Amino acid sequence: MIGMRHILAGTAIAVALTVAATAREDRPAPYLAAGDAPDALLIVGGPPAEDSAQAAAERAYFLETRAMEGSPRWKQAAIDAELFGDVGHASFACAIDKAITVRDTPTLSRMLDRMVMDMGKSVGVLKTTFNRPRPMVGHDDAPLCVPREDWMKTNSAYASSNAAAGWAWALVLAELYPRKASAVLARGREYGENRVICGLHYASDITAGQTMASATVAALHANPEFIRDLEVARVERARAPPAQGCGG
Repeated sequence: MIGMRHILAGTAIAVALTVAATAREDRPAPYLAAGDAPDALLIVGGPPAEDSAQAAAERAYFLETRAMEGSPRWKQAAIDAELFGDVGHASFACAIDKAITVRDTPTLSRMLDRMVMDMGKSVGVLKTTFNRPRPMVGHDDAPLCVPREDWMKTNSAYASSNAAAGWAWALVLAELYPRKASAVLARGREYGENRVICGLHYASDITAGQTMASATVAALHANPEFIRDLEVARVERARAPPAQGCGG
């Protein structure tokens, strides 16, 4: 169902996980005001019914993919759980062959962080409306690619804000780096799929999150502050050094 392509080399994985476990910066403000966010209930609606064939297949796939524990894809999924800062952006930097760091591309880095907040808002109504249990609920012994935390027991699986963020990043980076569009869009797709590999989401959570990302990125292009940052990011692009720690 999901390809096994991964981006970061083994050494970079170990370094990234160490950094991700340390301090996080304060979360930035989103670009969009509440009234400017797309209508998620109208655009994607709800998850598949619990008694549907699709839901049954998704539950079975969760159990099937537990066998991937320890694989390169599993390790990449753990890195992809980090949404903010240099660690969160590293594998997308590999897709465009350019660094995305606070030091080298400060505006782009901060812009991607702010977009995470917009994507969280874009799926928030879906989470509160449908409150879909996450795949690991009721499977206490099933491995996850990240440590279990209490919030996982109550935070809705539908829709995935991480998948939304990854797809939004991919769309904007494809705009900034059109010659790398295919690679970065593939990375954005894989980024969402890794939430299923990790064990935190079902496939339909990913699809809904990515659909909302597309709608929200369209809305961002009507936001003057976002457009200003996008233009600065184009300037940063020209002087950004090559990405480091990338492998196949």
